[in-house]
Amino acid sequence: MLTNNTTAIITGGASGLGAATAKFFVDNRIKVAIIDTNLFKAESFAEEIGAKAFCCDVYSEKEVKETLEKIILDLGTPRILVNCAGIASPSKIIGKQGVMPLDFFQHIVNVNLFGTFNMMRLCAEKMMGLDLLEDDQRGVIISTASIAAYEGQIGQSAYAASKGAIVSLTLPAAREFAAFGIRVNSIAPGVFMTPLVANLPKEVQENLAQSIPNPKRLGMPEEFAKLVFHIVENNYINGEIIRLDGALRMQSK
Repeated sequence: MLTNNTTAIITGGASGLGAATAKFFVDNRIKVAIIDTNLFKAESFAEEIGAKAFCCDVYSEKEVKETLEKIILDLGTPRILVNCAGIASPSKIIGKQGVMPLDFFQHIVNVNLFGTFNMMRLCAEKMMGLDLLEDDQRGVIISTASIAAYEGQIGQSAYAASKGAIVSLTLPAAREFAAFGIRVNSIAPGVFMTPLVANLPKEVQENLAQSIPNPKRLGMPEEFAKLVFHIVENNYINGEIIRLDGALRMQSK
């Protein structure tokens, strides 16, 4: 089984959805390598839950290759990759400050899309060398999209574009890696109680919760982690983008 004392890599695993997933995995006897750009935070959290921390920019081919070798030596070749690393800075295409700088758009796409693709391709290469498990499986890759991929709001053009590309990447990658027993799926979360949202005023949090049809509350990171774990366990989920949003459909702003 993929969940039996195997190795998982979680990018952006020092906080938010990634941290909840890392803890859930460790609690279920999966060896976890947390990748984050904040090494101090990653090491502190990893020590707390019983994982290992590695500092790495997911956009850098050199850094990812070097980090993968360290992880393989320390924990073994990963059969699970969960891409949670991402950024979400808002900006209008043409706002009060003028036209959105091209490098602003490019930076968000670099981290969210190219970082996800970089991890996917380099981890899949390592997974392909592993022995087949039951049901002819070698591994699974789960990326984090967003409901903004479908209903991007004003000011989310760069973020929505990067997440929409992750949605579009999922099926062709799943089809390609099927020959090697590697599944590829994505989760599109709605509004979750991440550190960013937790720092918002209580009134703003309550207004966000009221916009969600059922249940009328923000998603909890543990609920994201449970879905990730279910995808890992369920070999028949492949090539899918699963919305996790309480039936929320975002308005334009």
